[in-house]
Amino acid sequence: MDLLQKIRENAKKLNKRIVLAEGTEERTIQAADIILGESIAQIILLGNPGEIHSLGEKFQLKNLDKAKIVDPQNHEKIDFYTDLMVDLRKHKGMTKDKALLLIKDPLFLATLMIKGGDADGEVAGAMNATGDVLRPAFHYIKTLPGITIVSGAFIMILKDKQFGDDGILVFADCAVHPNPTDREMAEIAVVTAKTTQILAGMEPRVAMLSFSTKGSASHELVDKVISATKIAKEMNPSLIIDGELQADAAIVEKVAFKKAPGSELAGKANVLIFPDLNSGNICYKLVQRMAGAEAIGPVLQGMAAPINDLSRGCSVSDIVNQIAITANQAAGK
Repeated sequence: MDLLQKIRENAKKLNKRIVLAEGTEERTIQAADIILGESIAQIILLGNPGEIHSLGEKFQLKNLDKAKIVDPQNHEKIDFYTDLMVDLRKHKGMTKDKALLLIKDPLFLATLMIKGGDADGEVAGAMNATGDVLRPAFHYIKTLPGITIVSGAFIMILKDKQFGDDGILVFADCAVHPNPTDREMAEIAVVTAKTTQILAGMEPRVAMLSFSTKGSASHELVDKVISATKIAKEMNPSLIIDGELQADAAIVEKVAFKKAPGSELAGKANVLIFPDLNSGNICYKLVQRMAGAEAIGPVLQGMAAPINDLSRGCSVSDIVNQIAITANQAAGK
């Protein structure tokens, strides 16, 4: 059984409630039908009920009667969510009138459903920009305790099984934060280790990457990685982590023996933390294209509840996978 299938099978056991803010988007509704047909998660579709049913007929979907459909313009808990919005953001000038307008936006409604305990996670982005998906989440869900930023991890499945755990590694941050500070890089390391445990079922061995290994170069960019490694160890003393390491010293035992003798990773890292978004994004795309690796993600991490963003070019299968991933994250939060 491959990793994605394991993630789907585990989601079935969890039976989490995932809200799809773009309930009238064609790929999203087809993905919802698959999820419901395979009992991977409970689905809440946001959108006009008539339009949703019409799309169901158009695509001959057989499982939409199992979904909960909520019309953002008119539903029984509109006052509850409006009052919750005001309570959470009144210090920022939120009023009842403003909240009544915002709560009709499916992206805001989805986050309030999570905050109000009526959903466990959200998947959106097939027809909305990342900033529009995440903005309500930052306002109402916020980040995990002790975490100040959101980051994006990719699970990389390589054909060459000698790397990571049987060819599986987790890369971060490859999607969100352009230039993290040492503290932020440490936070990325800690939450990525948790993502690795929850989704891949692996004991994380974290390498903090640099162009230097154990003092082979001296530069402020190297100093950031050294500091980030120290902070991450303080945040989670049980974490297996080392840095600063060049990529080859992180994943090749023979190189690690020469460049980083005594490293507890010993060239066997399965989690690679990049010092900035340039290096992370470039690396995952090169590995994906040149090594023929499968890249699962981005998996957004660091939020107090799982909210995952889709590419607007995503496929139905991509959405199904993200829903299953989100269900697993909801169980691990």
